Amino acid sequence: MPIVKVIEVISSSPTSFDDAVSNAVTEAAKTIHNIDSVYVKDMKGHVKDGKIVSYGVICKISFRLEAKGNNL
Repeated sequence: MPIVKVIEVISSSPTSFDDAVSNAVTEAAKTIHNIDSVYVKDMKGHVKDGKIVSYGVICKISFRLEAKGNNL
């Protein structure tokens, strides 16, 4: 049975919420392997002069831990 760990990541984008989520996964994948899923916990837009200037998300990223030897 695999063990899954969940981390929380904050990310942003000047373009869209989708891009902010993609940035979160891309950055996490640089140091974490076996990413299985991403859950968007919260979304926030930053407004200036009546227009959204950046999109922010808080994501939960799930990944499987690798077994070492025959300990599992």
